[in-house]
Amino acid sequence: MFTTTDFDKLQQIMDESPEKKELLQKLLESQKMTISSISHEIRNPLTLVYSTLQLIEAQHPEVSTYKYWDSMRSDVEYMTILLEELSAFNNGESLSLSEIDCSSFLRPVVLSFAASLAESSIEFTSKLEPDLPVICGDAVKLREVILNLLQNAKDAVNPDGAIYFHAFTEAGKLCISVRDNGCGIPQEDMEHIFEPFVTYKQGGTGLGLAIGRRIASAHKGTLSAVSVPGGPTVFTLSLPIEKNA
Repeated sequence: MFTTTDFDKLQQIMDESPEKKELLQKLLESQKMTISSISHEIRNPLTLVYSTLQLIEAQHPEVSTYKYWDSMRSDVEYMTILLEELSAFNNGESLSLSEIDCSSFLRPVVLSFAASLAESSIEFTSKLEPDLPVICGDAVKLREVILNLLQNAKDAVNPDGAIYFHAFTEAGKLCISVRDNGCGIPQEDMEHIFEPFVTYKQGGTGLGLAIGRRIASAHKGTLSAVSVPGGPTVFTLSLPIEKNA
C-alpha cells in the first residue's frame, strides 16, 4: 500500500510528464479498485459475525462472562472500524464540493466536541476569529478531519489537560489549529505520523492522520504538525480561501 509520501512523489512525477501521468493514474485507480474489492468482500461476512455475536449475547446474557468473549467482540469491532477507515482512506480524494461558511460550519463542530468533554476535567478553549471566509470544500470530510484532530488531542492529554482550538486566516488561507498540552511526539516519530497504519495509541488503526492529510491535499491544502517532546503538540489544517474547483 502506498504511503502519503508515496502519493506526493507520484503526484510530482505526474506533473512532470503527461505520459507518466496517464500510466500512474491507471496504477492508482487499480489500487483503489483492489482496496475497495477487498473491503467489500470482508465487510459482509464481518457484519454477519458481529450481528451474530449481538444476537447470541441478547439471547444468552451469560456469555458475557466467558473468558474470551469481550476480547472476541473487541476484535470484531476493531476490524469493523478498520474497514471503515480503510474505505475512508481509499476515498479521501473524492470530494463533494459546496460553498462553506466557515463560521457557521465550525461553530457546531466545536460545540459538539465541547459536549463530549462535559463529564471530564479537560479544559477546552476555542476561538473563531471574526469574518472567517466562505470556502469551497467537502463539509462532511472536513468535519471528519477536524473531529479526528480534536479526538487525538483528547487522547493525548492527561485527565486534567488542556486543548485549544483556533480558526483564523493567514496568507490567503483558512487555518484551523488544534493544540494540546500532552506529552508531545518524539522527533523520530514525527516523520511517520501521517503514514497509513502508523499509530502510537492502543486500539488505534493508524489511518486517521493519513486520511486527514489526503483530504487536505484533495482540497489543495495541507495538514501539518509541530510537537515538542514533553511539551505541546499543534496540528494545523490549512485550506485555500479561493475556490478549489
